[in-house]
Amino acid sequence: MLTGILDLPWWGYIVVTLVLTHLTIASVTIYLHRHMAHRALELHPAVAHVFRFWLWLSTGMTTIQWVAVHRKHHAFVETKDDPHSPQVAGIKKLILDGVDLYRIEAVNQETMEKYGHGCPEDWLERNVYAPQSGRGYFLMLAINLVLFGPIGLTIWAVQMIWIPFFAAGLVNGLGHWWGYRKFETADTSTNIAPWGIIIGGEELHNNHHAFASSAKFSCQPWEFDIGWVYIRFLAALGLARVKKVAPKPVLNRDKVEADHETVRAIISNRFQVMAQYAKKVLHEVHAEELRRADARNRGLLKSARKLLAKEEALLSEDSRNHLEIILANSPSLAVVYDHKRRLSALWEERTATRDSLVVSLQQWCREAEESGIRALQEFARTLHWYSEEPSHA
Repeated sequence: MLTGILDLPWWGYIVVTLVLTHLTIASVTIYLHRHMAHRALELHPAVAHVFRFWLWLSTGMTTIQWVAVHRKHHAFVETKDDPHSPQVAGIKKLILDGVDLYRIEAVNQETMEKYGHGCPEDWLERNVYAPQSGRGYFLMLAINLVLFGPIGLTIWAVQMIWIPFFAAGLVNGLGHWWGYRKFETADTSTNIAPWGIIIGGEELHNNHHAFASSAKFSCQPWEFDIGWVYIRFLAALGLARVKKVAPKPVLNRDKVEADHETVRAIISNRFQVMAQYAKKVLHEVHAEELRRADARNRGLLKSARKLLAKEEALLSEDSRNHLEIILANSPSLAVVYDHKRRLSALWEERTATRDSLVVSLQQWCREAEESGIRALQEFARTLHWYSEEPSHA
């Protein structure tokens, strides 16, 4: 039987395949996504180039194409100009042929010029990686055949479909279609799974859309982002520097009233604030209303839990109508939902002065405490505790 330089047992080839494909996933999430597209961390030039070379070898992708397409996705998420939205193109198209949507946008010169700034323009990029982008994976095939013999062709085939399926299909498709949502972003992004291992942490897609410039995708204690583990390892070796992670709420219980710092902290932590509001107020009041409801209204109220917390812009017309019926039949839910709208308006207001925002927040807290709704009152009594992280300068 023909073998390559490395003669491995059957399970050895499986391990090699998993290691090689995982290296590609790690290169995409650390180099292309977090480092280049969002500038969430800096990489040592040598490390960045290793990632860049490996991606050329294992995928044929060039930095500027991936980065530009991804930035445009964030700029026009789930609109007709989004390069890969399952809401526009359909989930079946994204899962089965999402890479085709990427390729179409990757040759759009206007997209490259507008969203590809800051990408490598050195001699290797101009003379090897970009003009020879289609030859890297054939070199990968030759290496596999030399190392592993005929089985190297199978390993290479798995490598070739790994990114198109898991990145272009699963993340871009399922990551905007199915999963759980911790943060009510204005798009339909979801966390596919709380343990980001197979796709290097990209499974935590809703977290990423909430905090796009964060180098760390996990936000909850039970979530795991293996890409972040690699980044911390590189940072410990002095080969990476984290520039930004998602803000963590800082609560100062000595504060007795909302001020300018409170407003800034609430706006900075708006996704966490609204997640807490959904948990501590909306869901609590909904549970109380459900306990008190008679048999006729209980069925109507059961469907309200998700609708109350969901980003209003994402509600369908039928859902809006259904929610209005629920609110009309529950004064308490109507009050807390109105307070949700008014609280979110704080960071949606673009022309208000800092002083006017403080006044609006103080008024919101007073009216919440006067509402007679226990959960809302307790939330309002702690809202002014939000503070900014102390400066380390």
